[in-house]
Amino acid sequence: MEINIIPFRLIYAKDFYDLNIEWLKTYFYVEPFDEEVLSNPETHIINKGGHIFFAISEDEILGTVALMPTNDSKIFELTKMAVLPKLRGLKIGQKLMNHCIDFAKKNNFKALMLYSNTKLENAIYIYRKYGFIEVPVEENSPYERSNIKMILKFN
Repeated sequence: MEINIIPFRLIYAKDFYDLNIEWLKTYFYVEPFDEEVLSNPETHIINKGGHIFFAISEDEILGTVALMPTNDSKIFELTKMAVLPKLRGLKIGQKLMNHCIDFAKKNNFKALMLYSNTKLENAIYIYRKYGFIEVPVEENSPYERSNIKMILKFN
């Protein structure tokens, strides 16, 4: 199966929503912040200078990820990564991760950061494999479910 990574297009907004809602409901629950961002990705991510990417094969969206702007214009939050349940374990998430890291380097980002939960052991393992290191989670974290924050600095 040939997998390509493509940027956000409005026709894929429903895929972005559906993939993430499924993932959240499987592992956690949908927080109000999630619902707002996922329902309005152009408003909360794209129009603020962020990016959304999709893994696609033929005409099927297999997975997605977003780079959301933070208060620092050179640090982006790696967020909203989800893969179709039937395709998990096929390294599609890692392909999306590689794309985000390459994109960040090409665009001279200082860092990528993410929020996660330690119960997602496989995800945490992969983040560490890519060089993300743990930093303290701030008190006003945007996600109730996050108990770990990680950062990958470039130069």
